[in-house]
Amino acid sequence: MALHVTVEPDAPEPPYEQIRARIAEQARTGALPVGYRLPTVRGLAEELGLAANTVAKAYRALETDGVIETHGRNGTFVAAPGDTAAREAAAAARAYAERARRLGLGREAALTAAEQALRAVYDG
Repeated sequence: MALHVTVEPDAPEPPYEQIRARIAEQARTGALPVGYRLPTVRGLAEELGLAANTVAKAYRALETDGVIETHGRNGTFVAAPGDTAAREAAAAARAYAERARRLGLGREAALTAAEQALRAVYDG
């Protein structure tokens, strides 16, 4: 098991997003198991020929998404799936529902808007 990340310079996504997406996919599929220690920000940046800030931005996004956990000087590891992501998704859904209600949308209109947003993001 090893981390496999490449960055395509001509891709429409910025490098940090490519890194984030590839690590998230490998964690989701189990190619990177829970507890797998990721390279340091500087180490991965050097390996990819990128600025450390680019890799740091990807790691911050992955940590926000609950995909990885940073344990200070001990390193950065693949997190257990679901817990953080499920909590954050539920909180985001509730915040959306409350906002839609304040805007005066009925349940059906709010669901339609959410479904359209999901289609746009997932079906691209």
